Amino acid sequence: MIYQTLNPALGLLEKIYEFSSDKTVESVLSTLGSEFKKWREIAPEERARRVGDLAADLLAKQEELAAMMAREMGKPVGQGRSEIEKSAWLIKYYSEQGAGFLAEESIASEHSKSYVKFEPLGVILCIMPWNFPFWQALRFCIPVLVAGNAVLLKHAPSVPECTVTLIDLFIKHGLPARHLFIDEKQVAAIMTDRRIAGVSFTGSVRTGKILAARAGLHMKKSVFELGGSDPYLVLEDADVSSAARICAESRLINSGQSCVAAKRFIVHRSLRRDFEDAFCEAINVPFGDPMENPALGPLARDDLRMRLQDMIQESKSKGARVLLGGTLPDTRGFFYPASVLTDITTEMPVWEDETFGPVAALAYFDGEEEAIELANNSEFGLGAAVFSKDAVRAESIARKLEAGFCAVNDMVRSDPRFPFGGIKDSGIGRELGSYGIKEFVNVKTIKVR
Repeated sequence: MIYQTLNPALGLLEKIYEFSSDKTVESVLSTLGSEFKKWREIAPEERARRVGDLAADLLAKQEELAAMMAREMGKPVGQGRSEIEKSAWLIKYYSEQGAGFLAEESIASEHSKSYVKFEPLGVILCIMPWNFPFWQALRFCIPVLVAGNAVLLKHAPSVPECTVTLIDLFIKHGLPARHLFIDEKQVAAIMTDRRIAGVSFTGSVRTGKILAARAGLHMKKSVFELGGSDPYLVLEDADVSSAARICAESRLINSGQSCVAAKRFIVHRSLRRDFEDAFCEAINVPFGDPMENPALGPLARDDLRMRLQDMIQESKSKGARVLLGGTLPDTRGFFYPASVLTDITTEMPVWEDETFGPVAALAYFDGEEEAIELANNSEFGLGAAVFSKDAVRAESIARKLEAGFCAVNDMVRSDPRFPFGGIKDSGIGRELGSYGIKEFVNVKTIKVR
């Protein structure tokens, strides 16, 4: 693990950052502990107002931050601008709604007074991924701060400039948030510290399970979002053109590097030829320099595209057929072409594992129950979608899908207004909405006779 800016479009190392020393770790924990004690005493309305002041600064730096993401993890600058706009929306949403979500709730009882109040827990450690370096960190930090907690950010090693820039903004506005550049051993030690009241992690299933075990051992409140292999069901009466376009758009979000992107496409057999043609046409976009805002940028690291290639090769050996892409390009940088595989079966890697890149897996069904069974045949349960001209039928199917977030005739997107998270290996707990802000609070009952 090295904290570094490694330009994925060029494959060039630009800067290496030093790890935080144990002395720095102790200083940061001590500072956050002191700041939390003061922050928790501020009324939720005032905390929300102060957090809300971040939005203007974020938008003022929109171009700078979009270029920073392109340079550190390869996001096309147009998508980077959108990420900053969405992050500002998140901030404004909680600045307006957060205090209301934390309002005391009266409960009818035989007592003269009985109610529930929501109190902050303390310093919350958040371990965040590189693929949405501002949005994912902010979707954790903002509700947690409005709830009265302090934040310790351990961001991905590949986005250190984004990390420093974000935390500098927090400090500028007097918010109790700091970052550390630490390794796995230091993370493990911090999780045992009594000053850490909880942990939130977004990342791989393997690492998530290790951290969940540590959190449980030390009784830390935790939220885990561990990725997905989202199924998109295309029923026999779907608008093929619209469904193919939306499915392709979802699969290509962030160059395919999104936990909640569509990954498995389960299509009625009668639509096979039409959907394959329409989908391949929609997803067949060129890749290019993220600073030039292509539809498809590079993957963040070389090992990610090599893993994609290995998954495709193994799936081909088990009978998958490549309709589009599927080969490493002879070009500089960590690029991988949009790829479509068909004749997928459930024992293939592109079905069983999370394809973190622009690779789509197509399977086919004859009956509704078969489609539901295929969709639910996964260790993941983050998002899912159903396409049909009969919205009532599609909604009925969506209710049977094992996922935390389902859409009908649309793609799944995280949204400040809705709780976000999954089941099974996709994780535990929720972010966003009124549910997310209450994950790291003490739900405290008080009754008065």
